[in-house]
Amino acid sequence: MTDPILENLNQKQLQAVKTTEGYVRVIAGAGSGKTKALTSRFAYIVDRLGINSSNILCVTFTNKAAQEMKKRVKMLIGDTYDVSLITTYHGFCVRFLREEINKIQYPKNFIILDAEDQKTILREVFNELDINSKNLTFKQVLQFISKSKGTSDYLSYILANKSFEDEKTDNLSLKVFHKYLDKQKRNYALDFDDLIHFTVYILTTYNEVLVKWQQNMHYIQVDEAQDSSDSQFELVEMLSRIHQNLFVVGDPDQTIYEWRGAKPEYLVDFDKMFPNCETIIMNQNYRSTPNILKVGNHIIKNNKIRVDKDMITEKPEGVEVVHFHGKNDFEESLWVASEIKQILKTEKANYSDITILYRANHISRNIEQSLIKENIPYTIFGGVKFFERKEIKDVLSLLRLIVTGDNISFLRMFNHPSRGLGKKFIERLSYLGREQNLSLLKTLEQNSTDKELAKKGAAEFLGLIAELKELAKTKSISDLVKEILERSGLTALYRKDGDEDRLENIRELVSSMLLLEKENKEPVNVEEYLQEIALYTDLDTHNENQDKVKLMTIHISKGLEFPYVFLCGFTEGVLPSALSIKERRSRAIEEERRLTYVAVTRAEKRFYITDSEGYNFTTGLNKYPSRFLFEISEEFYIRKGKLSPEILQASKVPVRNSDSGNNELLGVGDLVLHEVFKKGRIKAVNLDKNQYTIDFFEIGKEKPIDFNFRFLKKITDDSSAASNENADTDTAQDLQSYLKSQKNPFEKNINELSDAKPSEDQQLIEDDKAVPRENLSSDTATDTAISKNKKWWKF
Repeated sequence: MTDPILENLNQKQLQAVKTTEGYVRVIAGAGSGKTKALTSRFAYIVDRLGINSSNILCVTFTNKAAQEMKKRVKMLIGDTYDVSLITTYHGFCVRFLREEINKIQYPKNFIILDAEDQKTILREVFNELDINSKNLTFKQVLQFISKSKGTSDYLSYILANKSFEDEKTDNLSLKVFHKYLDKQKRNYALDFDDLIHFTVYILTTYNEVLVKWQQNMHYIQVDEAQDSSDSQFELVEMLSRIHQNLFVVGDPDQTIYEWRGAKPEYLVDFDKMFPNCETIIMNQNYRSTPNILKVGNHIIKNNKIRVDKDMITEKPEGVEVVHFHGKNDFEESLWVASEIKQILKTEKANYSDITILYRANHISRNIEQSLIKENIPYTIFGGVKFFERKEIKDVLSLLRLIVTGDNISFLRMFNHPSRGLGKKFIERLSYLGREQNLSLLKTLEQNSTDKELAKKGAAEFLGLIAELKELAKTKSISDLVKEILERSGLTALYRKDGDEDRLENIRELVSSMLLLEKENKEPVNVEEYLQEIALYTDLDTHNENQDKVKLMTIHISKGLEFPYVFLCGFTEGVLPSALSIKERRSRAIEEERRLTYVAVTRAEKRFYITDSEGYNFTTGLNKYPSRFLFEISEEFYIRKGKLSPEILQASKVPVRNSDSGNNELLGVGDLVLHEVFKKGRIKAVNLDKNQYTIDFFEIGKEKPIDFNFRFLKKITDDSSAASNENADTDTAQDLQSYLKSQKNPFEKNINELSDAKPSEDQQLIEDDKAVPRENLSSDTATDTAISKNKKWWKF
């Protein structure tokens, strides 16, 4: 009799599935059947160990991945089990906050802000501060806000009902951040970063909440663990402390989100944090041919932050990898189009079997022109996300406005379609709202006779909202949306515009609601629907059945596979990105190399690399092939197109410049000697910028010095050793020893909060001497949580 859970698993996959207890790390290379092992393990714990599925948390990063895992688990054990805890980090946090956010006096129907909502707030802030995109761009501000939330104790301000209005600062980004936080608080609105931070804050502040959730989470599985941020890893580690069954799976060689907080070190050094953990290497590839894997293996071995492995496969050698070098962009893209036609002819392939990848969106322009010229149908993945499209946001904003009455939705819809309500109207309304401490909708309702507010359009808008609120009491969500479209005038507006795509997208939205109602077999709660919908992306709705060539960035291709893959624009300054290297130096070079590796390992049958000569507007220099091309031995690919001696010589320069310098990382407090500035002491180590801040004694100034600066060396000075402020810095010879010497960054001063009951537990990693799991009760769980002998490594 066959075993549906364990059949067709190789030895390493089987080991990963059956190793259910303790701390387990699985290094799962590209195409090694990671999802199969993960879902089989979940099914095994439920079906063979008898564990209730509601006690197993399995977190991943995208809704699409979560849905795929749920589907596979149901195929293995049936659909009678609760698999709602197979979810994304953000999905879990929404579920947690629905139960626990009232602990910090937030309502359970809090608002989730997506990117467009954030921009709506920023438009209002920019208007109040009288600034525009010449001063700051939304992208810059949103990056600043995200980083600030990850490094500051902003929650203590929000939860203590403090306001930043009286804060004096000349930093424009900080001013915007402060106003943004004030508006968030006024609307009880959380952005995606807040979902994690609020969850971690409640768990670390309220010990009874922490213990409740720890006791419930008997098993925790983390997918794509290499992409975990500080707060994400802290969350799962914290929840695993009672039962100590934490299973992390991923591939450090595929970490491509460091720029938004991913820390591959959590996976790479998992065995150092948990010395008793078991490590399993899954390196058998079921996707690519040996010729493709040789190229990938050869590139990635140059990285330092990784767990050493070579991917292997039992497939036949296959077609050799091809590198095409064109004389210009036009020749490169035409060659790609020609090769696509050849693949269709010789391989009997479909257009949809072929994918073109690139590092930056602008690379697609020449490719698109050639595909159009050669009558090759194509589709671009990663355009505007479905739920961020204007017409969808309009509908959801009105839906949200009748449920929550929030300012963000009000600002979007009060004059859309136009009701003749201009700048003076909204300025007066905003002023009265601040003065009376009311939302904009409530302010309008209570001040409708005010001279500036007594407008026909305002009365019509209030009437519309009142009508829709009444309808919401009896209508299903799909019927309510139909009423919203007709009564608000949005349908008429889109028809007038002649934009059939907008109407088609709205029909798709209503259709998705009808499907949701059918699946639930009962009316859908509007508040919960709005919270869930904020987590969706266009990858959840994209039609994959079209016979067209796919074009997408490497980032979007992560986790996917395609029979035939072209990596275009393989040019220095594009891949690796000149901007990323400028911002993050050696860290960026490793991540860009991982991007190349991800692109290579998407291919099943054939892989092509293309680049061309010409002028690179990004770097302001002539174009030449990526440095990564020259890390691949020429025996592993065929070159089509000749590289001149001048190009070969020029291509060596960036590699030489970036790889020079000191390899040893110095620590805070180390004494150093600079050729020009002489003696100094390191005051700070900035891992993001790859620089030291050094106080030079002779000039009496602090200077930022690059990690790779060749003329800086560490010296010893016995006379100054005793006065060294950091007693541990003598051991800070490398990254690990430096990190171990640092204070736990999650410790916060929260005593000032009037209603807070701080947990004594603020540190992350358990001491090596763990309490035996079989002896743990609720009391011992609390004792374990407040153990003083912890060590914290934050990367």
